[in-house]
Amino acid sequence: MQALVLEKTKSLVLRDFPVEESLGTHDVRVRIHTVGVCGSDVHYYQHGQIGPFVVRAPMILGHEAAGVVTEVGQAVTQLKVGDRVCMEPGIPDPTSRSTREGSYNLDPAVRFWATPPVHGCLRPSVVHAAAFTFRLPDTVSFAEGAMVEPLAVGMHAAHKARLRPGDFAVVLGAGPIGMVTALAALAGGCAHVVITDVQAAKLDLAAQLGPITPVNVREQNLAEQVRRMTEGWGADVVFDAVGLPQSIAQAIEVLAPGGTLVLIGMPGAPVPFDVVAAQVKEIRLETIFRYAHVFPRALALMGSQRIDVRPLITDTYSFADSIAAFDYATRMKPTSVKVQITLD
Repeated sequence: MQALVLEKTKSLVLRDFPVEESLGTHDVRVRIHTVGVCGSDVHYYQHGQIGPFVVRAPMILGHEAAGVVTEVGQAVTQLKVGDRVCMEPGIPDPTSRSTREGSYNLDPAVRFWATPPVHGCLRPSVVHAAAFTFRLPDTVSFAEGAMVEPLAVGMHAAHKARLRPGDFAVVLGAGPIGMVTALAALAGGCAHVVITDVQAAKLDLAAQLGPITPVNVREQNLAEQVRRMTEGWGADVVFDAVGLPQSIAQAIEVLAPGGTLVLIGMPGAPVPFDVVAAQVKEIRLETIFRYAHVFPRALALMGSQRIDVRPLITDTYSFADSIAAFDYATRMKPTSVKVQITLD
């Protein structure tokens, strides 16, 4: 089948690529309709690796996907041919300790689309485990369905934050993950969210998504803004979707005593951490790695229109223009948030 193949660093080719996938008893075959371009896809394209995950052979990219079921395994009862679905891209080992304890995202043996050496979904069809394939509500489009995967990251972060109704939250970074984290925080009970960035166009878009105050940290002092909005107390929760040393230090500064810091962004190198500053406020520190048990809840919120991701889908390319889509994703305009590719 034709696929978008990362041949080597900075070399993408749209070509026929043999992928042998037999339909198992508990699997479904899905015709791919829409695939989102993730920052990790772009990073593999530009650098050939993310931490210990190194592209050593040609690999198909893509892991944010929605499509239509075309075939079901003999034991599949919850899905049928013709169902519109999205897919959770990581399949864990069902017998692993992580999976048995409920944290299947931490299973070292998880097979995650477009993470070397596992091929992704930028191809006409895939075979996927039915247990990790979810029917889209009638009100949710394929484009929105392909946004469930990044939204799941934000929702997992909101869950780890243990949000309380009325919380005041700060999200550092207005990229795709920062945006969906802000939406998840509001859906999780936050009364107000402050979101930061240095690009005015992204902040302008974020301000239209709900009770969200944008702060351009190139021009404004975040700590002063948060103190002013909270009567000097600080934020109940800070989500760091940047992963830079200065952002983590800034997060501790704006947190209220007893507040929670959730680390989402992954630093490219070890970062210093002011333990004393964290201890004085007795902050609670949470980290996340992908997500677990989130897709059904994300779809429920999208189906009920509690979360609307449509404003974040800013650029759409055809499958034939996949390489152009990735080239654009490496140098997006400030007005762009999410690039998607349609195959159907």
